[in-house]
Parts: sequence; structure tokens; C-alpha cells
Amino acid sequence: MSPRVEQAAKAPAQQEQQEETPSTDTDNPSNAAGPKRADGTPMVPEEIQYLDQLKQTDRDVRQHEMAHQVAGGAYTGGASYEYEVGPDGKRYAVAGEVSIDYGPVPNDPQATIEKMQTVIAAAMAPADPSPKDYQVAAQARQYLLEAKLDASMQRSEMEQARNAGEASSSTTAPPVDEPPTDEQAA
Repeated sequence: MSPRVEQAAKAPAQQEQQEETPSTDTDNPSNAAGPKRADGTPMVPEEIQYLDQLKQTDRDVRQHEMAHQVAGGAYTGGASYEYEVGPDGKRYAVAGEVSIDYGPVPNDPQATIEKMQTVIAAAMAPADPSPKDYQVAAQARQYLLEAKLDASMQRSEMEQARNAGEASSSTTAPPVDEPPTDEQAA
């Protein structure tokens, strides 16, 4: 029988009993308002305070990990949590982790640059980044710098090759739109 159905069934019986014997909340602690332990007994103020802390920690941890996931998109995995059981018998997240793929893209500096920008944003997305978050962001920044250097070197090599190609083609063949001169014809 579910608790609601059971409570509904007990209500008329309790009402009859209350009519016979007036009582106050202090007479029967199980009728006291407020959070209850897993066994149904009321919590003491210290337990209530601890439960409130657990609930707040659970919200903070879940928001933190969600921020990583949203900002990281395809480079993040699912969140995993460590739980603690509260005085009410429920589990509350007290720590969490989201995996982030922060390895460089092989042989593609431009893709690595874009990926590392996303990874850095994901690592630093929560309002309160952890030491591990800072570590991941630092490593991603290193890969980002290396990729920018590689991309710059590739552009430089391409420019040099293009310039060398233009220089060699202009000395071996006359321009297409100019007629050959006497020196070039001989």
C-alpha cells in the first residue's frame, strides 16, 4: 500500500481518536512537522541542518558538472557522481566528474585550435572551477599554443612554396599576355 493511500485510510481513524483524546504535536513526535529520518521519526535540528547542507551540495555539484557538459559539447562525456546518504535515507551527490577529451587532433592544427578553445571553455565553465578544471584548461592552453605555432609554420611554408613557385615560373616562361621579346626569342 502506498504511503498516500495508507495515510488516507488512517485519516478517519485518527480523527476519531483525536475527538476522544485531544493531543498536541509534542505528545506524539511522529506527528511533528518537518523532515523525517528514513525510519519515519522526526529529525533533530542538527540533522535538519546537515540535510539542508547535503541538498545544497547536491545542487551545486550537479550544476558544476552540467556546466562542463553544456560548454564542452561533443568533447565531454556523461557525469558521474559520488553520493552520501542523508539522514532521510536518500542519496545526495557530494562530488562529481565529467570526462573531457582534451587531446590534440592529429595532423590538423586548425581543428586542434578550435577543439582546445572549446575544451578551455568547458573546463572553466562552472562558477567555481576545481583544481582539476584549472589543470585541464592549462593543458588545453598548451596544446592550443602548439597548434597555433604549427598552423603558423604551415602557412609560412605554403607561402614560401607559393612564392618559390611564382618566381620559378616567371623566369622559365614568358607571361601569357605579353608577346615574346627579341631576347626571349633568341
